Formats: sequence, structure tokens, C-alpha cells
Amino acid sequence: MLNILTEPLIRVSLTGGAADSVSLPETYAWLMADTVETFPALRPHQRHAWHAFLCQLAAMALHRAGQSEPPADTDAWAALLRGLTPEWPQDEPWQLVVEDLTCPAFMQPPAGSAAKTADYKSRVDTPDELDMLVTSKNHDLKGAVVSAAQADDWLFALLTLQTMEGFSGAGNYGIAKMNGGMGNRPAFSLTPSARLGAHIRRDMAALLECRQALLADYPMTSGGIGLLWTIPWDGTAPEALTLNKVEPFYIEVCRRLRLHNAAGRLYARRASSKAARMAAKASKGLAGDPWALIDRRDKKGDKVLTLPAGGFTYRRVSGYLDPANWKTPPLLQLTPAEERAGQGMQLVARATVRGQGKTEGYYERVIPLRAKAARAVGMLRQAAAPADELGNIAKARVGDVAKVQRILSHAIQVFAARGDAGKVSPEHRKVTPPFLNRLDQIVEAGFFDDLQTEFEAEAAERESIRAEWQRNTLVANARQILNAAADSLPCPAIYRYKARVNANGLLEGRLRNSKDGFPGLLDYPGGTE
Repeated sequence: MLNILTEPLIRVSLTGGAADSVSLPETYAWLMADTVETFPALRPHQRHAWHAFLCQLAAMALHRAGQSEPPADTDAWAALLRGLTPEWPQDEPWQLVVEDLTCPAFMQPPAGSAAKTADYKSRVDTPDELDMLVTSKNHDLKGAVVSAAQADDWLFALLTLQTMEGFSGAGNYGIAKMNGGMGNRPAFSLTPSARLGAHIRRDMAALLECRQALLADYPMTSGGIGLLWTIPWDGTAPEALTLNKVEPFYIEVCRRLRLHNAAGRLYARRASSKAARMAAKASKGLAGDPWALIDRRDKKGDKVLTLPAGGFTYRRVSGYLDPANWKTPPLLQLTPAEERAGQGMQLVARATVRGQGKTEGYYERVIPLRAKAARAVGMLRQAAAPADELGNIAKARVGDVAKVQRILSHAIQVFAARGDAGKVSPEHRKVTPPFLNRLDQIVEAGFFDDLQTEFEAEAAERESIRAEWQRNTLVANARQILNAAADSLPCPAIYRYKARVNANGLLEGRLRNSKDGFPGLLDYPGGTE
């Protein structure tokens, strides 16, 4: 039966180097003690699916039991989780394999009748083939290679598919919590520590704090459906659930499938559907995801962020600090206890970017926030002033980088044109991106530390702090990059001296230009301040 409430199916690595296999209640107990280091079977792109599942499930169970503090022992966790499925005394919703198609299995919705067995035609023999990653071309990740899979390999693949997948062809619809079938489900939250247990415990508590806010923001129902895999589903349009049928911490499923056990070897069978499980296409992803950042820039209405390829760059994250354009998720807000503590936090951002018939990459970023910046980010909804201040500084710094990149690009183009600014062509412009990216990489490494240093300073000191950053990070590195470009780009020897001198002259002149440079920043031509 592979019951995750009673059987040790989840492999964990514990503090001190010990390894074990535990049940789901034991997993919670170890996490609450913050002794879990890793889940060896958990692949990077599955991290948020597992994290969100653990947090939502625990918050739902605690709320239904009328408790606010998570228990520490395994038996108490088992009782809490069973309290979510009292109509199934044999624990069917917690078993990976249930042969009766009319009963739920873990993350596998039941059918309306046994006659629907014929719908489940497509066989899947490995969990990575079931997973959401598109690996058919075998470029970066090989497909269908986990032939010696264990139960937790299937568990994590199931969770990721059912809670993170988008549209993948006729009859294969995605989740409600993303903007369109080609969207993705980025996640943002704060945590006092990036350790697994601390992060999960924090988001569990924050979910309980924001429950009423979710009910106010979305047409969900306090006593609604929580575990969508326990409700019969034959894939028809009339069965599609609306938000007013679910509760705030609901865990959705988007595909009809069942696991089977053949002599100890698991495999899955899939069925298509004629409509999505949740009727939420028009909502543009606004389906109550407490980790979701909301895009306010479209005049046609709000929508959930779809993270582009490239991930959480300093430019994008800086833009997300603007409350006029973005509405932060509840889990990126400080809880009342965190407000009182006034401590530093970490901003955790994760997303798997989907493409048309491909995967554009998994992105994860952890940004340490000192106390003042943590308050500014964590109070974006409640008090815009400190957040606006941080966002304005970030915006100005991003503008400074862009300004230096424009000047650097022009200088490199002039060198490529043999020092003749009047003969710069599209071919010369094509050589600049790698060098501009190099400056971006240098800025990226310390951007948020430098940003917070300016933000924490007194108003009278900020100008000098910014100027020092402009000189030492932007200008100094732009000079070095231009020299590297002059050393590496092709140029006939007869023109090389002229090209180098003219390119350097253009760089220095434009840097000092009062219109589009930094007048007063540099004391003398070519100098190193």
C-alpha cells in the first residue's frame, strides 16, 4: 500500500551525517526539530513543490484542529493529518498505490466509477518521465533514466507534476496557480534561516497568520475542499472546481493518473481530461497562491508573475520592490512576531521556467536581508514609505549600471570600427553583449549588499556611498572590460593604436559628460580615484 503516514518511505539526511527513511509524520517531527539537512531524492526543481505541500498541509491540519503551534512528536502529527481525511479510515488518500480506482490515492484523484479504468491507457515506467520537466531531446537532463526508483522518487514526481505543471498538449491541462498554460509558478517568501526546518516552520506560521487575508482577497471558502485528490474526477468540464469551492490552503491536482505496483516495481498509468480540474483560466493565475507575486502593470488587470528565462536577476528583483507595479505575496510579508523581533531575514525566490515544448531552466536565489531592509521588504503592503525608499535606491542603482553599459557599449563599438565612430555598423554592435554581460555579472555579485549599505546609511552619507560604488564597481570595471575587449577583438595592427585611444577617449569623455554621464564623479581624465 505504501502508506506515507505509517511507512518509512521518505529518505532524509540528518544533522551529523546520519541517514534514515521516515514516514510523513516523522518528517514533520524532524523538520520541527530542524535536524533535516536534505532529502536525497528531492531534485532541485522539486523543492518548492515539496516545501509548499508541507506548509499548506500542516497549516490546513493545524487550522482544522484549532491549533496554532505545530507538535513535536510523530503521533501528534499523524493524528493531525488523519484529521483531514476522517472519511477514509483505511488511509487511502495517504497511500501511493490503491488498486480501487474509485478510492483516492496520494495525489491521485479517484474516478467516478470502476468503468473508467479504460481511460488510463498511457503507461509511465519511471518517475522522471512522469515529472514536469521536458527532457525529450535529452540535451541537459536525460529522460526516463531513473529505472531503480524508490517510493520517494515517485512521491516527489507526483507532487511536482500535480502542483506545478502547465498545459502540455490536448487533454493535459495545468494548475490554476499560474498565468496561462505556458506560465510558471514562481515562489517568494521570507525566512529567518535557509535551513529546511526553519523555513518550513516559518511559512507554516505565516500561512496561519494570513488565512483571513486570503479569504478577503479571493472568493475561497473557509470550510471548502482542501485536498483536491480526494474528490472524484473523470476529467469532464462540469466537474471543474471554482475558487469558491476550495479552502485557502487547498492543494490542487491537475492530472488524472494512478500508480501501480508490479512485484515491487512502481509504474503509473495516465488518463487525459476534457477540461482543467479548476475553472480558473480567466483568473490569470490569481487563484490564492500565497507565494505568488502579482503583476499590476497591465491596464487589462492584475495577473500572476510569469518569470522569464534568466531568472531572478538583480534588475528583476529590484523592479519587484516597486509596490505600484507589483503586489507582494502574503509569505513575503513579516509576521507580527517578526515585526516585533526586528531581525534580519532571507528572501528566498524559486521558479522553474517553462517554454514552448521545452524547459527554460530552474532558478533559485537566496538574498540575505539585514534588519532594516527586511522590514522594508516585509512591510510592502502595510507601509509603502520604507519600501518605496529601498525600491527607489535600487531603481537608481540599476539606472547607473544601464548608463555605464550604454557608454561602454559605444566605446567597444568604436574600437571594433577601427576607432572611427562614424563607421559603427550593426556588425560592430553585435560584439558588445558578452562584455556588457561581464559588467552585469560583477554588479550582480554584490548588488544587494551594496544596496543595503546605502539604504542603512544616514541621508547625508548616501551620496558619497553611491559615488564610491559608481567609481569602484562601475567605472573601474568598465575600464578593465574595455581594455579586455581591445585585447581580444580583431583589429588590423595598423589601426589598433588609433582604435584603442579613440575608444578609451570616448569612454572617459562620456563618463564625465553632464548629459548622460557622471559629472563631478571623476577628478581627472583617466584617473583612478
